[in-house]
Order: sequence, then structure tokens, then C-alpha cells
Amino acid sequence: MDNSIESHLQDQPHAIVERDGVRFTLLGTAHVSRASIDAVKAAIASGSYDTVAVELDPQRHRALTDPQAMAKLDLFQIIREGKIGLVAANLALAAYQRRLAEQLGVEPGAELKAAAIGASESGLVLQLIDRDVGTTLKRAWSSLGFWGRSKLMAGLAGSLFVNEQVDEEEIEKLKQGDILEASFGEFATQTPQLFEAVIAERDRYMAARLREGAREGKSREVLAVVGAGHLKGLAVALAEGQADPATTVAELDHIPEGSRVPWFTLIFASLLLGGFAWGFHQGGIDFGAKLVLDWVLITAIGGAIGCAAAGGHPLSILAAALASPITPLVPALSSGMVSAFTEAWVRKPTYQDMLNLRQDTDTLKGWWRNRFARVFVNFVLANAGTSIAVWIAGANLLHKLG
Repeated sequence: MDNSIESHLQDQPHAIVERDGVRFTLLGTAHVSRASIDAVKAAIASGSYDTVAVELDPQRHRALTDPQAMAKLDLFQIIREGKIGLVAANLALAAYQRRLAEQLGVEPGAELKAAAIGASESGLVLQLIDRDVGTTLKRAWSSLGFWGRSKLMAGLAGSLFVNEQVDEEEIEKLKQGDILEASFGEFATQTPQLFEAVIAERDRYMAARLREGAREGKSREVLAVVGAGHLKGLAVALAEGQADPATTVAELDHIPEGSRVPWFTLIFASLLLGGFAWGFHQGGIDFGAKLVLDWVLITAIGGAIGCAAAGGHPLSILAAALASPITPLVPALSSGMVSAFTEAWVRKPTYQDMLNLRQDTDTLKGWWRNRFARVFVNFVLANAGTSIAVWIAGANLLHKLG
């Protein structure tokens, strides 16, 4: 290693792995450190590399380098494709990062942004090696049970609505960890399934992407800028991984579908319809009709209350009420999705709402003030209201049949 390389790596966490005729210099950075930004700039300015690989996926790269990225979102397409929950999760993570930026005066991920921009300005090959954050969240979600998913949602909700300062202990962890992991707090370190999806899998994924780039034959000296929390795992995966990199990438991009047969929905629907049928058989038309009416009213009121709590338009509240009674039978047609679509159609979020989205979602009131953000609140609270009401209505049905 020559002195120019030694100088810009001095006192910086790093590892060097040589494989397939390529030397990979892994530079571990802290996502909230000005020193890391300076180290990245110095490394690129050294002229020692022909390729810069960055711990970013195309979506995060676009969000960091294109200030107008949020304004280009198609809200109706997001709802139609069932991605509204995922986008809400991304907004929650972004809110957490903005709190860090305000407290520390450093934009989280600024060193990754500097690496991407520096590579382009220097005419170097830029390689985005991280997995799409949506895929990571979906794989984490699929690996967790009911309580794990509840804790995950609680962690994301905390990122959304808690405006308190991030404590010093958490900041110190960030300097040696990963920002996505830190967003979930202690839950990430205490839950092996979440750690596997958020950290370990991404180590293997990024190693495979680096090896894919090496196979193209255009790179001989690669600078890989990654969070310090990935440095050790990435170095091991890069040096020792034997599987075909394309196969590894495909496997880690795959989102488990779960059971092809919606057993819970089928069982629940069978019990519900069976309860109604038993009521008609045992108590006659009047009793059976009363059971059905109770179910419809309780679930409709629950969905309507959730939508109203989100500040929904009267038509959105009506849509939530109409959809709620059949949501347990047709999960794809959730009350939250129906009311959110209605809210977006009636209130028509403006271009300015989309431009203000990042700033407005910094505060709890901003989520209700911004018409674009309020669609997401509508989706979450309408579904929550319906879910609570379904349990109440189910208990009422059992009580009256007992």
C-alpha cells in the first residue's frame, strides 16, 4: 500500500480485501460525523481508486441527491399498489434522521452523499451496493411474529411522533453502528430476526454486489464507503463468500410470500359466517339479523372513528365505515386503503403539500396539516380503528351465542 492511501486511511476504521484481481478498500464511516465526511472526500481526492461503491440503494441515493424526489411521488399509484404502509415507514425513518440532523448539525448519511457526488464529479464509476430499504423492511416483517411486528410498528411510530432529543448513548452507538438499526432502538439488538434482516443480510448483499461489479472487469481499485457497523461483517463476507454473487443477490432480494392459502382469513370468515348461520338457525330471523346488524354497526363505527381521528373528510369517514364490516373477509380491501384513496381523491394533495412533506412530518401536527401526509395517517388510524372494533364485535357475537 502506498503512502497516499495510508494518509487518508489514517485513524479511520477500514479493511482491505483482495479478491478476483480487485483490491477493495472498505472505509467504515459514522453516519453522524463530520470527520467521516472529510475522510471520504480525502479518499476520493487521493486519486487511488477507479470505482466508488456506496452503502446506498437507488431510492435512498435519489432522496439524498434530488431535493424534489418527494414531490414526484404518485399518491394514487402508491395506494393502488399497496405500498402506502411502506412509504409511511420510510417517512418515519426520515423523521428520525431529521431529528438527528437538527440536534447534531450533520445530515445523517452526509458522508454517503459526499461519496456519491464526489465519484460523479471525479469521473469515477459509482456503484450503489445496498439493498432497497423496502425489501429489507419487508423481509424483517415477514420474519417476525405478531408481537415482533407490533414492536416494529411501535418503533416506527416512535420515529414518527416523538420529537424528544436523541440521547448521547444512542448517538455513540450510531457512530459505530447502522442508522437503520438505530431507528428501531433496542428492539433491533434484542431481536435476532430483525438484526439478521437489517444488518447481517445486508453485509452479504453488499459483498455480493461488490463481487458482481468486479466481474464486469472495469474496476481494479474500489473504495467502498459503508457504515462502521457493517465493516467487519462485510469484510468477512467479501473475503470468504463462495456462493455465486448473482444468486446471493437474487436470494436476498426475494420477499417471502408466506402461506399461499390465507388460513387465518378463511378460518375467521368461516367462524364469523358460521356464527351468523347458527344465530339464524337457533334464534330465527330476528335474532340472526340482530347479530349481523351488531357486527356491521360496531365495525363500521370503529373504522369511522379511526378515520375521524385522522381528520378525514366526511366522505372518507363514510368510506371507512362501509369497508370496515367486510375487511376481515377481504383483507386486500382494507378500510384504511379505501378511506385513504377517498381522502386523496376528495382533498387532492397539492404539489406544495408534497414539497413541504419532509418539513411537515417533523412534528405531530404537521402530519395532520399536510394533506399528503394526512392520507398516510388516515390509512393507519382507520385500519387501527377497524381492527379494534373487529375484536369487540367478535366478543359481542360470542357472548350472544353463548
